[in-house]
Amino acid sequence: MKKGNTMAEDVKAWFEDFGASAAKVKEQVPNTINGFGGMFAKIMQDGAVSLKTKELIAVSIGVAIQCEPCIRLHVKKCLEIGCTKQEILEATSVAVMMSGGPAYTHMPMVLDTIDGLQS
Repeated sequence: MKKGNTMAEDVKAWFEDFGASAAKVKEQVPNTINGFGGMFAKIMQDGAVSLKTKELIAVSIGVAIQCEPCIRLHVKKCLEIGCTKQEILEATSVAVMMSGGPAYTHMPMVLDTIDGLQS
């Protein structure tokens, strides 16, 4: 955490920076973004598996593969659709159990993102 900034400010700054970077990518490779966005929209909705479950799976995979953007973006989506902090932490704990130490080291990012977005 940067000196003088709160965790919430750091998390919010990360989302602003990511948004600006994503906008640049969308401008320069729109087919990639549109293709991925279309797939995302078709998959990340209620079906035989609920959207809530899909988002918990997505954040857990983010932890397992140690992907900071995946973790932060899917924690945000989980909170937006009503997942509780405990549901997110239990789901990501499964990723730690399956992936071990490298996934474990990303659990603080999960907590920081939840706490930063909820403050």
